[in-house]
Amino acid sequence: MKHYLIYFIFSALLLMSCSENKKTIYDVDVIIKGGTILDLSKNGLSTNDLQNKAILIKADTIFDIVDIATISTDQKNVIEATGKFIIPGLTDGFTVINNQNYANAFLYMGITDVVGVESSRRGVFYHDSNPSPNVHMLREVGEAPISDNEVVETIEKHAKNGAEVLLIMYGLNPSQVKLAQTEAKKYGMGTIGELGYTSYEKGMELGIDAFVHTTRYSLDVAPDTLAKKVAAQPFSNDLGSPKWRYYKLLTNLDSTNTALLNHAKNLGNSNSYLQPTFALLYLDMPFSKNPWKEKVAQIIDIKDVNRPADTLTGKHNYPPEELKAYQKLGKQELMIEKIYYSNGAKYLSGSATDVWGSMPGISLHQELEVLHRIGLSNREVIATSTSNFNEAYGFKFGKIKKGFKANILILDKNPIDDIINLKGSKRLILNGKEIDLEELLKNSTL
Repeated sequence: MKHYLIYFIFSALLLMSCSENKKTIYDVDVIIKGGTILDLSKNGLSTNDLQNKAILIKADTIFDIVDIATISTDQKNVIEATGKFIIPGLTDGFTVINNQNYANAFLYMGITDVVGVESSRRGVFYHDSNPSPNVHMLREVGEAPISDNEVVETIEKHAKNGAEVLLIMYGLNPSQVKLAQTEAKKYGMGTIGELGYTSYEKGMELGIDAFVHTTRYSLDVAPDTLAKKVAAQPFSNDLGSPKWRYYKLLTNLDSTNTALLNHAKNLGNSNSYLQPTFALLYLDMPFSKNPWKEKVAQIIDIKDVNRPADTLTGKHNYPPEELKAYQKLGKQELMIEKIYYSNGAKYLSGSATDVWGSMPGISLHQELEVLHRIGLSNREVIATSTSNFNEAYGFKFGKIKKGFKANILILDKNPIDDIINLKGSKRLILNGKEIDLEELLKNSTL
């Protein structure tokens, strides 16, 4: 009997020794060990979270995801994440960086990637930020009517200058939208539609990846004659302009409107994603919170923000008639997007910073808040700012997956329980390296 006991103990020790010998010292730069890796795939409808895993990072890329049990106790450069919640860094899919403080604000709020835009209201995009979120520049074609040759030449020029997303605009007719979509895909660019002379139904048929602004991609509910007038004068703030006549039409729709319901079905049945940019009207919604009370607002200069919120009230100081119009429009956007979502629409997040008081970093979280209010689950909301950018554009970020960019948030609290936990205590990995979040506030240029 003693011999059997001695044999059993010896075998157990040998097994333990062999198990220890199987553990590996990985030749990587960083390992994030433990924690719950949240599953955000299938537009946030999948729930296969991973536990007892380690994320291996080499340079700026996720090298592999392995079982914790394989890691040697002698492994260096380990970030212990037990009890934490791990998601990809957030993406703001339509925004500007005007200066270093803007870049710092985005990073502080967990945003590691931006689709960069610039315009007369937003100003010139600042490309010299360091540190900075990864920038994927958007360039446009067809703000006004142009020839087919000009469409091709414009897109070729944008591709040579490194544009990753093409905004296909009002001035293009259906055949030119098809041409622009084909040319963009030839260069591997994502496509966003902000259409006018071409219907959104046609844009869906042609395979445009996404549409931007609720008030723009709802244009199919308007009579064709009004849509064409909006396309010819899309940016007027005159309350008597075609744009505002269309906005008034939108604000008077009810949830049983046939044109609205048909458009919602078309959107839900398409492969195109929607980018509402609720943040443009967030300040005019009754539940809005004062953005200047966010900690990161201390590094944002109010003079840099287009039509900023009042620092005391957090609201716009618009003239009464204009304010009332925007408030009605904001309320209507919520109703419209609830119908789109209930019909199966898929979403991307984008803040449209810094127009109409939207602010770097802060307004992306406003956008996520409102996406939740129209019906998306917290998991679906997070997907709009992470994995959906891979689904929509094929970008190699936004997922905790081998071969993807190592942009990662390690959160103290579970954002599936409450979306506000995205703004809570966290660690940020940007391109494989940890960023000191508090230093971002200290190193502002104000």
